[in-house]
Order: sequence, then C-alpha cells, then structure tokens
Amino acid sequence: MTPPPTVAQAAERIWSARQAGRTLDADATIGTPDLATAYAIQRALLALRLAAGERVVGWKLGYTSEVMRHQMGIDRPNIGPLTDRMLLASGDAVHERLVQPRVEPEIGLRLKTALDARRAPVDRHSVATAVEGAYACLEVVHSTWTGYRFNLEQNTADNSSAGQVVVGPRLPVTDLMALDTVAVRLSDGSDNTLGQGVGADADGHPLDAVARLARELAANDQRLEAGDLVITGGLTGKRTAIPPLKGLV
Repeated sequence: MTPPPTVAQAAERIWSARQAGRTLDADATIGTPDLATAYAIQRALLALRLAAGERVVGWKLGYTSEVMRHQMGIDRPNIGPLTDRMLLASGDAVHERLVQPRVEPEIGLRLKTALDARRAPVDRHSVATAVEGAYACLEVVHSTWTGYRFNLEQNTADNSSAGQVVVGPRLPVTDLMALDTVAVRLSDGSDNTLGQGVGADADGHPLDAVARLARELAANDQRLEAGDLVITGGLTGKRTAIPPLKGLV
C-alpha cells in the first residue's frame, strides 16, 4: 500500500495541478486526511501562494447553507483564505487555469477594524460594529478534484475550492442586522432564474458566519484584519457551470 503523502507533498501536488490547469483524483492524490491535517495542507498551500507573491486579503466560508451541504454531501462548514490574485472586478475574465469553474452568489462583508476573538467574545453585534459594508459577490469556485468528487477533508485541503471572487456593488442596506432578509437571485443574463436564496441561508445570518470564522481563526492564533473581505457562503442550491475565460458582469 502506498503511504499517504506528507503535508508538504500534498500541498505541492495541489499547487502543481492548479498551476498547470489540470485536475486530480482526490483519493489517489492525498487519500483521506483527518480535518486537522487537511487544514495543515491548506496552510502549506497558502505558504506556496505567498512565496509566489500573493497576499492574503480575506477569507471564504464554505458550506454555510444547509442546502449546499446536502447537495455536496458535506456535514459542516469549512474556511479558506482569499488572496489578492483571486479578486476580480465586474466584467473581468475568469483565469484560464480554472478548468472546471462554477459560480455561487454570496454576501461579502468588508471589515473596517480588526476582529480578534482571542481578546474578547465575538458575536453578531461585535461583527456589525467591525464591518465597513456588505457587497454583492460571485464566488468562482474551482476544485482541484476531478468532477467535484471529494469529502470534507479533501475539500478543506484544497482551500475549500477557492478559485476567484467577483466583488460587485455595495448592497443598499442601512442596517446590517437585516442582512438575513436580503433576497438573492442568480440568473443567466436572460432573466432565467438559476437559483434563489436569502442571507439567512449563510449560517442563519451572515454576521453570525463571520463571528464563527473569527472564533475558528482565534483557535489557530489568528484574527480578522482591517480591510479583510469575508465571503459568507453560497446562497443557492446548486453551483452553476461557466466556461473558462468567460467575463462576469
């Protein structure tokens, strides 16, 4: 039996595949690590990104909606870092190395002040105080694992399928506490509805989703920084395929 790869080897395999624009079989590539090892692989993958000149600009939350967890066979949310090279403006093209991109509508929250759950309890209200604004976002997910066949641990190691993020306009909300009632509709540009949801589909409330992220980061001796963008999880019940190099509006 082939021994499982080390954390560094697993990260290198994922990084090489993403750089080459190819996909891999998850079981054959990294086996099934436990969740702690999966996050260690994710951190090693981030180290490779940072060594290539990328910088962390925020975080993504995966599987915060029950409908998405049920669809993908995942039993709990996970997290992953976002880097500057993942950010897209409206109308930009998806990178050609994302060979199996899917798109998910999300609510993004940008922080104006740091949020550190190591120093004080973090809840919905403290998150609201730290947030500068809420934004309409499209996450362009891309899995290294062929056909999106993975379990929670494999997906976590692969940075929760983080690909790119289209940061859209600021949402016209005057009260962040009302974000749970924001209606989200994904269409194909021809007025055909591809999916619908509401802000409450993200952990019950997008602010609660960020509070959970802050607590998870604190457990790893980290915090959310001023300026960070947090995308709070896909709000529709399916991932819609888009072709590579397709501009998003």
